[in-house]
Amino acid sequence: MKAFEATRLFFNQAADQLDISEELREALLMPDREVQVQVTIRLDSGKLANFVGFRVQHDHSRGPMKGGLRYHTEVDLDETRALASLMTWKTAVVNLPYGGAKGGIGVDPNDLSRSEIERLTRAFVDQIHDIVGPDTDIPAPDMGTDHQVMSWFRNQWEKYHGFHPAVITGKPVEEYGAKGREEATGRGVGTLTNKLIRRLGMASEKTRVAIQGFGNVGSHAAKFLHEAQFPIVAVSDVTGTYYHQDGLNIPELLRHKIAHPKGLLEGFEHAEHLPLEALLKLDKLDVLIPAALGGVITTENAGSISAKVIIEAANGPVHPGADEMLHQKGVTILPDILANAGGVTVSYFEWVQNRQHYRWSLDRVRQELDHTMNQAFEDVWQMASQHNVSLRTAAYMIGIARVKRATELAGLA
Repeated sequence: MKAFEATRLFFNQAADQLDISEELREALLMPDREVQVQVTIRLDSGKLANFVGFRVQHDHSRGPMKGGLRYHTEVDLDETRALASLMTWKTAVVNLPYGGAKGGIGVDPNDLSRSEIERLTRAFVDQIHDIVGPDTDIPAPDMGTDHQVMSWFRNQWEKYHGFHPAVITGKPVEEYGAKGREEATGRGVGTLTNKLIRRLGMASEKTRVAIQGFGNVGSHAAKFLHEAQFPIVAVSDVTGTYYHQDGLNIPELLRHKIAHPKGLLEGFEHAEHLPLEALLKLDKLDVLIPAALGGVITTENAGSISAKVIIEAANGPVHPGADEMLHQKGVTILPDILANAGGVTVSYFEWVQNRQHYRWSLDRVRQELDHTMNQAFEDVWQMASQHNVSLRTAAYMIGIARVKRATELAGLA
């Protein structure tokens, strides 16, 4: 099942609860615009290289469109379309005045030098600068991109349109970025994990956690949960799974990652090194946090998962078939459109600060983030309780209902 088809399935489950007509469903699901461009750069070797870039703008009924910019080999139009749709429901669930978008380039950034990535970014901006902007579509970092890429993007866009740092978020703090932006998604994951397990009557110090993926999101979630007394027994990255039955020393693990030339866990000695796929099959887990790629939990491996709770830190990590299997097993899943919304929430705070030409303190950013995420969680929990549906369906119901209302008020439906 392709990514957008999976998103459509989850959408329809919620739309059935809301009794939305077929014609309106198609209007809500169909992207406003899909752009595919050729991005050509000269490599350091002197050779020309051609890449394909995408920007999908899904919906703008609630405000400017918002979505990340991803550099990864698996980037294609279908994936970008699905992620743009998810952004529409995500921004609506946490009640930000945004619509959804997504973009990316099909490339492995590890195969390029830093100067080649800069040229790639600037060439991509040359192709799409006229369809993005602070009042239309505001990109942000995603897999394979970072604050430096955002800085290059902004600089190139401003060559066409003049000074306006609100064109993009996730920028360096020195260049109008928001304090706390890099930790935001992981902090949101940690905050809601803590809130959910307490709502389920579980104690943090007895809740065994495994985190698949130890990039920006996974590492910040691990740091937050470790400080909240959760024993994190396993983490993984592309080099394998690192396990300790009594809980890993997360500060030590983070220091190792920072010291590694490629930011990997390779060579970490104070844990049992297991195969990459072993993390999903570990016994006696309470919470599993997939924080890497989408589609990692399937009907083939869902039966091996021992966790009672899954927190979707990644976008679309659970296949719809696996979602149904896990639901039947009584596993509670906190969906991606709520669980990982911390990043877009602090991106909104950055955009607001840029528009006001005013800086917030880190304490204020964290307080506003915690408040927004907690309110969204309560909304979803109440919706699930009232309608006897899963947290995923409840989150989609809230997001879809808000977008539907905005669409109707605009006179478009």
